Amino acid sequence: MDRGYPIVTVTKKCERFIKGGHIWVYADEILSVDGEYENGDIVDVLTDKGRYLGSGYINDNSKIRVRIISKNANDRFDEMFYRRRIDYAIDYRLTVMGEDFSSCRLIFGEADGFPGLTVDKFENILVAQVLSLGTDRVKDIIFRGLTEALAERGYTVDAIYERNDVKVRELEGLTQYKDYYRAQGLRDDLGHEVGITENGIKYIVDFVDGQKTGFFLDQKYNRRAVAKIAKGKRALDCFTHTGAFALNAATTAEHVTAVDISQTAVDMARRNAALNGFENIDFVTANVFELLTEAERERRRDWDMIILDPPAFTKSRSTARSAERGYKEINLKAMKLLPRGGYLATCSCSHFMPDDRFRRMLYSAAADAGVSLRQIECRQQSADHPILWGVEETDYLKFYIFQVV
Repeated sequence: MDRGYPIVTVTKKCERFIKGGHIWVYADEILSVDGEYENGDIVDVLTDKGRYLGSGYINDNSKIRVRIISKNANDRFDEMFYRRRIDYAIDYRLTVMGEDFSSCRLIFGEADGFPGLTVDKFENILVAQVLSLGTDRVKDIIFRGLTEALAERGYTVDAIYERNDVKVRELEGLTQYKDYYRAQGLRDDLGHEVGITENGIKYIVDFVDGQKTGFFLDQKYNRRAVAKIAKGKRALDCFTHTGAFALNAATTAEHVTAVDISQTAVDMARRNAALNGFENIDFVTANVFELLTEAERERRRDWDMIILDPPAFTKSRSTARSAERGYKEINLKAMKLLPRGGYLATCSCSHFMPDDRFRRMLYSAAADAGVSLRQIECRQQSADHPILWGVEETDYLKFYIFQVV
């Protein structure tokens, strides 16, 4: 078939993956390319027998040579195409998030048909991150569509801030930067912070200098689950970042100690605690591994609940084994520190640490600690970060709550 787009013919292995739901074509899976193109252009992806598999952005700078955006041969990639995608994404969030729509993830990359695009909504501010060249070339259409679609549903967008300060952009041939997106009707003078409310708790979000887009929205309901278990307990929140797990726990706990190695993060967590009037929480700036090691050596029994929400210890398959050792170390120490009957909330946010491997690690840590784990909850990311079956990269967050017995 010939629809007027350059044609990329792929291997049978790639054909199987695409038919199975995946939407990336790697450079070594391409048999031939027919037609002239510029990086970021739309191409059609065909089998070696000429059958249509999908259309996507091509980029010779990237190992992911084609990022498929449609598997419908009738699609034409005009402004209305992107607007339909935006409407689907927003209406999905309105359905699954309900009253929590005020601050949520509006666009979750490939899971919403926007390769490499993240858009988080913090009240009236959108924070966007564009990590693929093809999407970057149509971002004006996307941003305009987002503001118009939200306005039609009664939601005002005051500003869009771009957090494109990510090294992976360079692999796409893009530059790094962060700045307000400037367009008619949008402001560029709102500073670097915005206030949000999640689970009834107020937060200050630094969308300019905070990690990623400024706040981790994916743990919203996992934090609520922790608050339920923390009632009346003395809790330790490790890797507290801006204090979200700690503050949720503090709504019910007797006392919470929140730890992070970043003084900037601790300062923000302390501000968030003060904003909510919490007095049953203290903050420690320390290396979590060192703090847990010292507490184990001193045989302390200060806590009957420990929360482990570490950053991604691995961002590639090549470092997964060393990351597993890091996960096991902190979980093993936490299990040893907890009394029998204590509670452990633990998670991994790396898709390179799949659930089966994470579970094996926890089982091994429990065996080494001489304890058993009674599972209370097994959770994933909130529904505004949908998991697209066949695209394993969208299935990344593992979250467990156990009683240690």
